[in-house]
Amino acid sequence: MERTYRRQLRQEDLTHFQVVVRQTDLLIGVRRDRFTPALAREVERYVQELRRGLESYIAGDPAFLHAMEPHPVRSGAPPVAADMAAAAALAGVGPMAAVAGAIADHVGRFLARYSRDVFVENGGDLFIKSARRRLVGIYAGDSPLSNRIGVEVTPGMTPLGLCTSSGTIGHSVSFGTADAVTILAPSAALADAVATAAANRVKKPADLAGAVEFALSVAGVTGALAIIGDDLAVKGQVRLVPL
Repeated sequence: MERTYRRQLRQEDLTHFQVVVRQTDLLIGVRRDRFTPALAREVERYVQELRRGLESYIAGDPAFLHAMEPHPVRSGAPPVAADMAAAAALAGVGPMAAVAGAIADHVGRFLARYSRDVFVENGGDLFIKSARRRLVGIYAGDSPLSNRIGVEVTPGMTPLGLCTSSGTIGHSVSFGTADAVTILAPSAALADAVATAAANRVKKPADLAGAVEFALSVAGVTGALAIIGDDLAVKGQVRLVPL
């Protein structure tokens, strides 16, 4: 069954397909003229390869899996693990806070060789490469703002990572109570890690402004949005559009 929030993410001009490899569940969009069943199979093989490399690395460095603070990678770590660690170090969190975004990045860059428009969603974390303007709806659980506003993404902003963390939705670890914290950055790994760190800072509406200020203080972050109930804070290069 499709995750409810994914209905807002589908782009009318793209062909969408799902790739599921164990815990990794991706919604992918590419240009209609570039999609083939063979491409979907190739992406599935690539995701299996990414996961094998990451799981093999973690087997030799188990602290990487459980760290709640930045954890440097060892020599010979696969690129996906190195990307996670680098993003987490900037955000001040453990590397697994960036895993969904990092996988979205790698799959997105892989697909960009085949399609000039690419949309990869992994647990609410997006890699976007686009030749046209797009709107991405924000799902914020029970907030009155949920699915009522979207972020405009223009071609010049892409490749873009657009990632959302929540203290009230899903199974990811969060120490805050934000309904949604959405971060824009050049990579989904960075956006994912910073979304986690910023969401951890939100316990009440008065914390929203500080959370987006923190997010914009991280090198590379271009925009931030935070929601709790019907309260919202936004900072940086974020254009909100009513849906």
